[in-house]
Amino acid sequence: MTKFHPAPEQLKQFAQGALSPVEAIMISAHCDMCARCQHVVKTETARQANHVLSDSPSNYTEHIRQDLDSMLASITQLPKARPFRSSRIPPSMIELDGRRFSVPRTLRKFIPTMGNWSGLVGRLWQAPVDIGASGAANFIYMGPGGGVPEHTHRGFEFTLVIDGEFDDGINHYAAGDFIAMDEEHTHTPRSDDPHGCLVFSVLDQPLHFTSGIARLLNPFSHVFFR
Repeated sequence: MTKFHPAPEQLKQFAQGALSPVEAIMISAHCDMCARCQHVVKTETARQANHVLSDSPSNYTEHIRQDLDSMLASITQLPKARPFRSSRIPPSMIELDGRRFSVPRTLRKFIPTMGNWSGLVGRLWQAPVDIGASGAANFIYMGPGGGVPEHTHRGFEFTLVIDGEFDDGINHYAAGDFIAMDEEHTHTPRSDDPHGCLVFSVLDQPLHFTSGIARLLNPFSHVFFR
């Protein structure tokens, strides 16, 4: 069950179109997986639409309402499932070592820009993604018992759990959880899920490792998490 959500103000700003592109992508992907936040966004969008309509000349009201209804549907509704009858990977999924993962609707358009998986220390796998915005975006898979050494952040880190669960010494996270970290947070993500954990993460600055031998990686952290 999803436990961690964007703040109410973030959802309100998302509905207003007032967030940065990166933050909007992450919150939209979370809403794809979270009925609660999807409802909040839908309600806030409708509230704003009613406000606009109440201030609009009557001869424009129906035309504006139709446009807003169409926009609202594109934000809050998942596409209808289509049968897949090919041996190829469906465009809504990614694959690692023979295992397939369903990707939230918002992130599916970025699958064609996804790079190859590369193995890292600590039973980690990473695949970079070009999201067309500032920041380094990656799908990161933590194998069973794998994780990222203790670190803090030079900037922001947004993470969405797509499949599986992990713990970072602060909280326990499951599929759908939205996690926001900055320089005030130090954590050690690790997955003890028997099937591992897949997340989508965006950083605006490389990580800063804070414990043990991992600190030797700091000059190269931009290589590992690019």
